[in-house]
This record gives sequence, structure tokens and C-alpha cells, in this order.
Amino acid sequence: MSTPRALRQPLALRAGSAAFLTFWCLLAAFPIVWIAVMSFKSPVDAFAPSAWDVITGPETLARGKGLSLLDIAAGIAVLWIAIQTALTRLPRWVNALASPAWIVPAWIAAALAYGLAFVTLFFGLLPMILGPLNGILGPLGTPILGLTAEHYQAVWVENAFWQNFVNSMIVTFGVVTISLTVGTLAGYGLARSGSNLAFWLLILALIFRALPHSVLVAGYLPWFINSAEILEPIFGASAPTLYGQPWAVIAVLVSINQPFTIWMLRSFFQNIPTDLDEAARVDGCTHFQAFRWVIMPVMWPGVITTGLFSFLLAYNDFLVTSLLLDAQNQTMVPAIAGYFNRETTTTDQVEAVAAAVSITAPLFLLVMVFQRQIVSGLTAGAVKG
Repeated sequence: MSTPRALRQPLALRAGSAAFLTFWCLLAAFPIVWIAVMSFKSPVDAFAPSAWDVITGPETLARGKGLSLLDIAAGIAVLWIAIQTALTRLPRWVNALASPAWIVPAWIAAALAYGLAFVTLFFGLLPMILGPLNGILGPLGTPILGLTAEHYQAVWVENAFWQNFVNSMIVTFGVVTISLTVGTLAGYGLARSGSNLAFWLLILALIFRALPHSVLVAGYLPWFINSAEILEPIFGASAPTLYGQPWAVIAVLVSINQPFTIWMLRSFFQNIPTDLDEAARVDGCTHFQAFRWVIMPVMWPGVITTGLFSFLLAYNDFLVTSLLLDAQNQTMVPAIAGYFNRETTTTDQVEAVAAAVSITAPLFLLVMVFQRQIVSGLTAGAVKG
């Protein structure tokens, strides 16, 4: 449907808006793209004064590490197919195979399976197939662009960065699970409450949310350090020490995130007509059954959107994780900061860049897989709040 003439923007305004958005996108994407290019180069190329040398990687190419025209074309094709599949086919498959009651676990399982399949195909099977083909194609198989994945291998295998990844997943999964479980119940109760007390409780919660994280960590820290003595009357000599363990970080991050989660979910629940609750009650459902079987299937876009914000808080946190976790249980963000804070060689710095690029991959996958639910949830939350 065409836009009415009275609402059409002047050409100058449209051109200016497009230019501004293009400039902003380039400015925002440049650091991510640039460090991604650096991470696949030798240290000499990664820190070369010439931008062209950083892109083409002549020193990397001289060491026999590079991509041919066939490799570049095949890589772009696989990436394009993978992105299109994640945006179009994967949502249809999940919605067709999963029942509404299991839609969120199905999405999580599908995202993990899809990410594992992509890594196996792109970094495992594709090089095995293209290697022999490059040897028989002559000029098309000659490397023209310097590129090496040795820094990623050093980070994930030699430096055991996979342990930091597992720790990050434990923390984020715990924070998201607890925040959404408590937040959905509290948000639903507050949204359906006719008391003014609910509003003031949310105001107090937001004030608590606005406190600096360092204040909360300082308050929790003595209790975590002395947790063995505090819990000894209950567990005896086997009482655990919470300091340095992921559970301590989960507890603090949930306490920081919970006010925002409850407030946001309350806004989503307020957008759902109370007629649905009343109809479910007339059909014989209890309050919890109405919440579980009638309201929650409608609420999934809002839950997924709120869960994304909880995920980002836990996944990107530096202060809480660096103060409460020991070296063995460190998550990815503080571990990367450790690369840059110590005396390093240029090789170590490129490995730190490779680690930084690695932690962005789950975020891109998450947004690609859940982009429809996120847009739907943000739109629904913007209608009324």
C-alpha cells in the first residue's frame, strides 16, 4: 500500500535520514569488523601501519596461510545460506515441531544445535572439501588473501578458553532461568493486582536497580567469604564456601536484574486483556492454570525479549564476575581483560583480539534466531506500559 501524499517525506529529508543511518551503522560496525579481520592475521599484519596490509595480510600469505578465490566464494555462499536459514527456515521448523508449552526450550535447543552444526560445517567439513579442490584448480586455487585461524586454536585449545565459555554459560543460564521464573510470576501478580501498593513496590525495586553494582558486591562479599562458617550449623564440616563459585555471581546478578525484569514483564502482562483470565476461570481453571495454559502462550515474545536483556546483563558483566570469581571459574569477559592487563607480546594481543571476537558469535546467533520474537516483544511492550 502506497504512502498518502500528505505523509510522504521530502527527498532531502529521506536522503539525509538514509545518510545518517548509513554513517551510524558503519561507525558502529567498524570496530567489530576490524578486530575480526585482525584476529585472522599474523601479528605483523594485524598491527601493520597500512590498513591495506591488515586486510590483505602479505606476511600471513607468505607463511602459506591464505584463502583462494574458491575459498572466498564458497565461504560467502555458506555464510549467506546459514544466515537465511537462521532467519527464515529455522523459525518455521521450530514452530512446526514444538508445542506451545515447550516453545522456549525448543528454541534454545535449536539455537545450540544450529550453532554447533554451523561451526562443524564451516570450520571442519568445508576446509576438508576445499583443500583437494584448490590443488587441482590452478590459479583459482592459489591463495590471494592472507588468513589464519591459529590464534583461535591457541585461545580455545592451548589457553583453555573453552572453560571460560562454560563458566559464562553456567552464569547466564542460571541468571536467565531464575530471573524469568520469578519475574513472570511476580509480573503477572502485580499486573493483575488492583492495589496501589504494586506501583510503589516497583518504584522501590527500580531505585534498588539504580544502585552501583560495586555497592551491592561490597554488601554481599563478607557473607560469601564467611559462608562456610555461616552454613556450618546446617551442613556441618562440609559447608561450602560460596566465594569464587558461580552461584555467588548468579545470586548477585539476579538481585541486580530482578527489578528490571519484573517491571518489564509487568508491562507485557498489562497488554494482555483480563478477559482471557476470566474466560479461563469460567472454564474451570485455577489462577495458576489460567496463567500457565492461557496467558503464558501469549506472553512468549515478551518473555524472550526480557530474557535477552537478562542474558546480556549476565553475559557481558565484568565487575561482579571479576570480584567474586576465582581464576578457575572466571567467565569470558574478565578472562579477556586479563590478556590485555598483563605484559604481552604482539602474539598474545592478537590472541586476545581473537578471544574478543569469539564472544560476539553467540550474541549474533541469539539475535538472528530470536529476531522475530524480539521485534514482536518490543512492539508489544511499546503499546502500553
